[in-house]
Amino acid sequence: MSALTFDKNELGNLEYSLQREVLSTDRRGGYMSTTIVCCNTRRYHGLMVAPIGRGDQTCVLLSSLDETIVQHDQSFNLAIHRFRGVYEPRGHKYITDFAYTPAPTITYRVGGVILRKELLWIHKRTQLMIRYTLLDSPADIRLRLRPFFAYREKEALTHANMEANGRSYPVQGGVKNRLYEGYPWLYLQTNRPDAEFVAAPDWYYGFEYPQELARGYDGYEDLLTTGYFELPLSKGQSVIFSASVEEMASSAEIGALFDRALARRTHKIDFHSLLRHSARQFVIRRPDGRTEVMAGYPWLTAQIAREAFMSLPGITLEQDHKEDCIDVLDSVCRTLRDGDFAGSASAAQEADAPLWFFYTLQELESEIGSREIWRRYGEAMKSILAAYRRGIGGRVALHGNGLVWASDEHVALTWMNSYADGRPVTPRNGYQVEINALWYNAVSYALSLAEEAGDKAFAAEWKEAPAQTKASFLEKFWLPEEGYLADFVNDAETNRFIRPNMVVACGLNYTMLDEEQLISVLRIVRQYLLTPKGLRSLSPQNPLYNGSYAGDDRMRSHAAMNGTVWVWPLPFYVKARYALTGADYTPEVERFLADFDEDIQCHGIGSISKMYDADPPFAPKSAISYAWSVGAVLELYRLMGRFDPAWRKKREKAAPKTGSRRAAGAAKPRTATEAAAAPADSARKGAADEEAKPAKRPKAPAKGNGRRKTERKTVKK
Repeated sequence: MSALTFDKNELGNLEYSLQREVLSTDRRGGYMSTTIVCCNTRRYHGLMVAPIGRGDQTCVLLSSLDETIVQHDQSFNLAIHRFRGVYEPRGHKYITDFAYTPAPTITYRVGGVILRKELLWIHKRTQLMIRYTLLDSPADIRLRLRPFFAYREKEALTHANMEANGRSYPVQGGVKNRLYEGYPWLYLQTNRPDAEFVAAPDWYYGFEYPQELARGYDGYEDLLTTGYFELPLSKGQSVIFSASVEEMASSAEIGALFDRALARRTHKIDFHSLLRHSARQFVIRRPDGRTEVMAGYPWLTAQIAREAFMSLPGITLEQDHKEDCIDVLDSVCRTLRDGDFAGSASAAQEADAPLWFFYTLQELESEIGSREIWRRYGEAMKSILAAYRRGIGGRVALHGNGLVWASDEHVALTWMNSYADGRPVTPRNGYQVEINALWYNAVSYALSLAEEAGDKAFAAEWKEAPAQTKASFLEKFWLPEEGYLADFVNDAETNRFIRPNMVVACGLNYTMLDEEQLISVLRIVRQYLLTPKGLRSLSPQNPLYNGSYAGDDRMRSHAAMNGTVWVWPLPFYVKARYALTGADYTPEVERFLADFDEDIQCHGIGSISKMYDADPPFAPKSAISYAWSVGAVLELYRLMGRFDPAWRKKREKAAPKTGSRRAAGAAKPRTATEAAAAPADSARKGAADEEAKPAKRPKAPAKGNGRRKTERKTVKK
């Protein structure tokens, strides 16, 4: 597979460069994001976008930094902005090269002057550093650096006003600015003592963000500049610019920090390493001890539990970061009350979210063992199941037939949660196919763990539940004439729309379908839904189908649930196909990966987008980097390793896995119940002692298909 490459001849073509966006994060909720020519096209773009205070409010502090080369009394502005239909200045015409690794790097050429710019967002600090190096020049130059401030929430836009404080206050090696009370000070410093800051506060009007206008939103704002730095540069010299919410003590400290941070950057030379790097950007460690999963960049948040649970196996376990997975689960478990999580993890908001918790535990089991899963999370699992039986929030409840009912006319309780005109685009009230498949999987998994652990009371209470659920499920959902599963069922209808939700019932560890049913469902999915990028959200045969995700918010919301391709269902399809076909299916999985390889350099550089158009050429759309999508693609690697021993052996020989990152001797992990009653604590021991104990039943092999029980034989198709 190819490494990242960019057409140098096209970098000056805005139709090429403005479609390619870069992202760098600090792993604490802050990020830098812009296009590869540093022209902001979204309100969410900025060189410094970071949480402020102790909350989760994320703000654009530093929007951009303009560079100007001054030589022989001539000025050449290297920046590019769009102002109400025109680009000014047009510094992109000086760009001769762009590289993404180890840090985003742009090379400019102005006559005989060649200047390199390296952008570095510092991990675990709210700090941006940019190093400028004069690679070649027939004479000395002067470099001018002008910052533009937004100081507003990332969802908002700012406009010229009298309240903004345009004053700059001197600090060591630079100045500090704070436009409004309640926001942090931003320290702008360089490592060059001869850099002079010239105070010249002024508003620039009418910055235009075309991506926002295309989405039907307001796309204009004003930005404040407080002045500019200016310094001389000779051939071979460098200057490092630092923007931080913490003051750097000296110019030497600025240089040393930059060198250390750059040395720690990995060279992301192929598709797999790029995806692993992207995956690490989603795990956010908050100052208060919470560990969360950022759903996506640039506008999504860390408050979407369904995406977090579903993404975790791919973004953490695929690269042996089980500690990150455990920390996220424990952070969520600290909110558990009466069998329900808080926030978006509550079944009252996302009817399936607590059931995806069980799915994550199943995947984590291959890393820490079934006994440790039950010890840590058994009480949480039991309380969640009991809460569904009692009913949650007046919206979700287990009915007497063993099926979960979820209904609210005004709230979309499933993953198909787009809204238009204040109402769900795809109301699916009643029994939903994927939620009940998840329910069966959750109860079956909890029972198997309880039986192994000798929890006779729980086993006796729930032992009849799976059989009842299965019988009711097949009666309600199986469409014998059509050969697939209904999407949802209620008192008024049995919805026969061909959607990807039924593939969940095929790819979970515990399935209610026999082999013939499984083959039939997969055939329908392949015929109507499968694309090189994932599964369509609706069959093209349906009159509601929309193959293009475009237009205003209402149009996009309808398309997202009625055609648009989603990546997240793909591992469930692949897993079910593997279970039928075995290792012979690997070549098709490798073709999926090759198709995604094309995307990592044409939308969000080095990552996978949230969704794709449903019609060829399946263009990437929406968020440039999405945890659900990245986790799903990385999960394909895990599945190949699990189902194809030859592929796994070849890959391990080429690149041996690293061990766990958890420090030896750390404190023994608490159970989920203990974690809920205790303050955050990321220090854990792992499960080595527990794993060493003999199990009461044979565990599914770590690289096997993960099923404890199969209700069909696995055969070659």
